[in-house]
Amino acid sequence: MTAEVPRLSAALSGTGGRLRVQPEDFEVDEVPAYAASGSGEHLFLQVEKVALDTPQAAAILAGALGLAPSDVSWAGLKDRQAVTRQWLSVPARAEAALRTAQIPPGIRVLSAVRHGNKLRVGHLRGNRFTIRIRAPERPQAAAPVLALLAAHGLPNAYGPQRFGRGDNPLRGRALLLGERLPRRPSAFDRKLFVSAYQAALFNRMLAARMEAGRYGRAEIGDLLRKADTGGLFVCREPAVEQPRVDRLEVSPTGPVFGWKMPRPEQAVDAEEQALLASEGLTLEQFRTLGGLGEGARRPFAVRVVDPSSEVDGGDLVLRFTLPAGSYATVLLDEVMKSSTPESVEGSES
Repeated sequence: MTAEVPRLSAALSGTGGRLRVQPEDFEVDEVPAYAASGSGEHLFLQVEKVALDTPQAAAILAGALGLAPSDVSWAGLKDRQAVTRQWLSVPARAEAALRTAQIPPGIRVLSAVRHGNKLRVGHLRGNRFTIRIRAPERPQAAAPVLALLAAHGLPNAYGPQRFGRGDNPLRGRALLLGERLPRRPSAFDRKLFVSAYQAALFNRMLAARMEAGRYGRAEIGDLLRKADTGGLFVCREPAVEQPRVDRLEVSPTGPVFGWKMPRPEQAVDAEEQALLASEGLTLEQFRTLGGLGEGARRPFAVRVVDPSSEVDGGDLVLRFTLPAGSYATVLLDEVMKSSTPESVEGSES
């Protein structure tokens, strides 16, 4: 159901090796969408956390500052088995408590700056990764793979952590078809099931495009997305837009199906609607899910910024930046070509 997306670097060797031997093997630095202004009713905290996921860290910090958990917000979720530095926001009234707060080990507040608005999911540009691969079999294989991805973009597939365990995509489809599930799902489960199903369909479209040799190709009717601004526009003249696609300034997009999803045109739209029809669905059926079924467009390719690799003792250290919403899991699979890497997310997804 989740559709295996081909590796862009399938013709190149992989490094092999082991991930996540200890949390320090994964370092993630959030790249914010904007800098805090220095004034306002909210306090942005840059925190470093070790072996804690974002909601856990937020709950601990709330307790230390005398806040309710709902008072703490973030731009993106970060993995537990890692050392991550990200921004959280709290009400500015917590500034005084921060000076004397007893914050448990595993969390450090690195800086605090006031701002006028609350930090919300999606208020980030991307994430910078430093990842240590232990005992690689072919460390020299990393450089050509990274060069290929830097030149052509990373296929922007959803990583396995999007789907969770079990048959979540099938449960999402059942919700859309109005079928009864064995157990009444919570609001959290409904969101998980629907997003897993949307992700599975996107991966199928990406896989089909790659298998047909159409990855990185502008086509009439494509909805192209600008990498810098996120703006969408219809491709009318592929020959004119192809150089921009080649430079990764714009990318063809695929469907995160929903009733408010912007649609491409001509053959591209027909291909997407045929996939939905094969599932026994129409876009209008997503309306029954309300906000969960709005949908969006997702670029088929994303930039890999400043990738590098170096041997450190017997290990291989990778460094790279990915935009918000993309998965380091996918890049690691391209580089390592071993069993599916453990969850390493580019951002909240």
